[in-house]
Order: sequence, then structure tokens, then C-alpha cells
Amino acid sequence: MPHIVDALPDMAIPARGADFPDPQIVVLNEPLAAELGLDSTWLRSTDGIAWLTGASGGHAMAYAGHQFSQFVPVLGDGRALLLPNPDPANERYEFQAKGSGPTPFSRPGSDGRGAIGPMLREYLVSEFMHAVGIPTTRSLAVLNTGETVLRQQGHVPGGIVVRVARSHLRVGSVQYAAMRSHELVRDVVAAAGFEDPEDLLSTVMQRQLDLVAQWMSIGFVHGVMNTDNTALSGETIDYGPCAFTEKFRGDAVFSSIDRGGRYAFGNQPNIMAWNLARLTEALLPVSNEDALREVLAEVEPTWESAWAKHIPDPDALAAAEDITAYNHEHRDGPVFIPRNQMLERAITAAEQEGTVEPYLELLGAVTDPYNDKAGPAWMAEPQGDIPFVSFCGT
Repeated sequence: MPHIVDALPDMAIPARGADFPDPQIVVLNEPLAAELGLDSTWLRSTDGIAWLTGASGGHAMAYAGHQFSQFVPVLGDGRALLLPNPDPANERYEFQAKGSGPTPFSRPGSDGRGAIGPMLREYLVSEFMHAVGIPTTRSLAVLNTGETVLRQQGHVPGGIVVRVARSHLRVGSVQYAAMRSHELVRDVVAAAGFEDPEDLLSTVMQRQLDLVAQWMSIGFVHGVMNTDNTALSGETIDYGPCAFTEKFRGDAVFSSIDRGGRYAFGNQPNIMAWNLARLTEALLPVSNEDALREVLAEVEPTWESAWAKHIPDPDALAAAEDITAYNHEHRDGPVFIPRNQMLERAITAAEQEGTVEPYLELLGAVTDPYNDKAGPAWMAEPQGDIPFVSFCGT
């Protein structure tokens, strides 16, 4: 099993995925599979699909979190399972099936399933982020479950994305442990790879503030920066309602659930600082308050350093008509990004018509984003700063 399960048995509950009628792979990341030592032929087999969907078992992890500033003491994986590692000798990565069905942490009324559209979005955007060098979870596969699920848009095909991460521990994991025992907090700190809480806070602060600066350099809007979606590893995690702003506009909001604009494009640095303050509070039981405050006092200079590193000439970038075009011209940035309307059209074709060709064409372009021959020229053209709403699929 993944190391997190062995290290934190009090936060891991055995569970298995739902019995789906006809799960089928829609897209498989064969290069990533090869990199991880996984046989693509096996992944496409009956046993492989059972592993990908969680039908052969897994664990749901407990965590807490501030969701839109409101603290929820028990969240946990309500529609996801950490999967057993196919190669127990390789514990560098964890695998998680998202949308695999209900777990002991599922909320009342939740079906534990995922809709195919947000799963396809997570796969494509996370692989784009990897291609441009931004720390991120990866996507191994998207599967159609053979069911339909009821969401905002009506009945849509059910889907699972299988995520690969260095760790699924979050700020919310520390928050959950802090409510239970000092020893459990120490266990989470150790499971995250740190010897002391001050080192964890300092490292996570550097990782996350640098990550947010990288997001903003390409116009990425995460959309749901809750503490349970803030990974201790510094990887971007949970792409449910994410989107891209084509203009460097601080008030850009796309998520349907962010009605107050808490997680707007320009608010992301302050929100991350707020999340780091919540992490500090959770670490207090096992640390010295003055020592933690000393670390937290470095938030502003750390952010200023990250901003200077990743955002050259902010005034020029703010005045640019298109962030991507500006970056390509002045910073050797990517030609292709997952522009909102293009990605939505490709997902809609796959979701409503069963046509994956437009999606695969866009995927090919954004996973080779510096190659202007990786996709048709129109995919590189700005679409304009037009209204767009994204849905997380829950």
C-alpha cells in the first residue's frame, strides 16, 4: 500500500470502489505509465481496470479543512480512494482513483461518483501544468464508468480520473491530526518527510508561495483553494473548477461555487498566506509558538521573492491583451494553453456526443506546448476575456 497508509493507519479506512456496469478507459497516459513501471496492456485488462476504479480495494483518507473560510472538522476522501501500489517496492508515488464511489467519508446525499467532464479537465490541465514545469499531480487515466450521474447540467456520463502524486497529505491532514492528539500531528509531520514542524512550515510556505506565483504567471485560477486542497508536497491538486484568465485581471472568477470571489485570480497569494496561517495553528501542539511565528513572519518576503522570480515586468503583463501571447513573445513561454472555451467545447463533445477526437487534439497541443506544430494554429489564438463558468463535478 502507499506509504501514507502504513504511516498513518489511524487516518486510513479500508474501502473499495463501486461496482460500475461497464468501466472503459477513455484516455490512458502511456508515457507516464512507462515512467512509473506500469504495463499499459495490464492497465487495459480486466484486472487493471479493477485496480484503476478501486474495485480491487483501497483506502479513504481522513482530513479536515477550511472550505471557503468555514472549518469542517471531518472531510476526508468522500469520492476517492488511495489505491494499493502495484509495485510495493516503489513508494515514490501514490495513486488515487477520484470518482470511484461512496466511502465512509461521503457526505449525506453524495453519490461518491464523478462526472466525466471534470475528470477530463483534470487530466488535460494537470498534464499541461507538468509540461510547462509547474509542480502538479499527474493524471494516469480517465475512465467512463458506464453510468450516468446527475449534475448541474443534467444527467451526464460518470467518470473517474486516476491521479498520481508524490503525496496526498494536505494542510487539512495536519488540521485533522491536531484535533485528535499531539502524537498524530507528529506522525503526519514525519509521514510528510520532515523531522520537525518548523521545517515543515518553512518548506511548505516556500513551495506553495512559489507555486502560486507560477500559477499567476500563466493566468491560472485554481478556483477552490481550501486548506484540504493545499498539498504539503507543493503540488497543484484538485482541478475541479479551475480555469485560465487571458488578461491579468485580479477579479477574474470562473468557479460556479465561488460566488463571493474569495478565490479570484488576484486573491490567490493572500489566500495561500491565510492557509499557511491555518497550518501554523495546527502545528502549535507540537511546536514552540515563537518558533512558528518566526517562520510565518517570512511569508511576505518569500512571496516577494517568488513574485520577482516568476512575474517579470508586472505592469507590462497587466497591460497585455493576452497573457500567453505576451509570455511567448517576451519569455519564451508556451504557444498552447488550455483556453477555457476550447477546452469546454472539447469536453462537451466527449461528454454529450462521445466524440473524443477534439479533446485528444487539444491534449496533444497542450502537452507539447512549446512546439507550434503540436496543434492547429487556431488553438494558439486568444479567445478574449469573455464570461465563463466552470463546475467542479460534485
